[in-house]
Amino acid sequence: MSQNSHRASERTKWLKHQALELGFVSVGVSKAEELSDEAPRLERWLTGGMNGEMKYMEGYFDKRLDPRKLVPGTKSVVSLLFNYHNPNSNTREGEYKISQYALGTDYHFVLKRKLKELLRMMKEEWGDVDGRVFVDSAPVLERAWAAKSGLGWIGKNSLLLSKKLGSYFFTAEMMLDVEFEYDVPVVDHCGSCTSCIDACPTGAIIKPYVVDGSKCISYFTIELKGEIPEPMAGKFDEWIFGCDVCQEACPWNRHSTPTKEPEFEPPNGLLEMTKSDWVDLTEEVFRDYFKSSPIMRAGFEGLKRNIKFLVK
Repeated sequence: MSQNSHRASERTKWLKHQALELGFVSVGVSKAEELSDEAPRLERWLTGGMNGEMKYMEGYFDKRLDPRKLVPGTKSVVSLLFNYHNPNSNTREGEYKISQYALGTDYHFVLKRKLKELLRMMKEEWGDVDGRVFVDSAPVLERAWAAKSGLGWIGKNSLLLSKKLGSYFFTAEMMLDVEFEYDVPVVDHCGSCTSCIDACPTGAIIKPYVVDGSKCISYFTIELKGEIPEPMAGKFDEWIFGCDVCQEACPWNRHSTPTKEPEFEPPNGLLEMTKSDWVDLTEEVFRDYFKSSPIMRAGFEGLKRNIKFLVK
């Protein structure tokens, strides 16, 4: 092994150890290069209008495909997974539901703090390291990079799936001007299973590995700013923010374990809220209760719109 290869190997071991110590559950590293295979997929998805009102998906096409154009000098892309699974989240039959990822403190804040701490530690350990960290906040194809880095495969519901972890995790990235020992992709383990496709209430998974985002319950309850289309009435299965149906149906999530992150614990009383509690929710209580929550993404009016749509 050459001196450079040995150094890259030692760096990789150190990086993965420190990331796990910070609470990440899996780490993989890829060489920074163009994701040429993703270009036609992304183009077909956008041309088909499957991004709905998510117009931000149409911008920075080249930067989405090549991290070196997004962060000049990038040599490596580090992908990290962080568990958010709370199996007690939606256990009460007949009550309104919110996606597990939104139960606690906004993951953008929690993960970005951890990534910045990891970058600080790198600089302390290795000297001059340049790079940026991303948590679902820039034109980065997170799942493609995570799959390329061997953390799992992209399933038929378009989510990253792991044999060991399932899919209840956030994906984060670091783009660094450092060379590492690179990981390799794993094979697809979906096989002939169509559980996620069969379970989707709105038919958003239009065929294996293709999700029409404009038909997804998460899109309607979070991204859509106007009125929810009437043809969707009766199809939301009591979801008022996000949706976990395709994850609940996925057999690989039998391996999911509860998160150990205290900041992802729901506020007192949230899981006990009844339909009438949600209907009677005032803006003042909403802002106080969810001030650090992803639910702020929908806003008070958006959340009330979602509830009214289900009450009809």
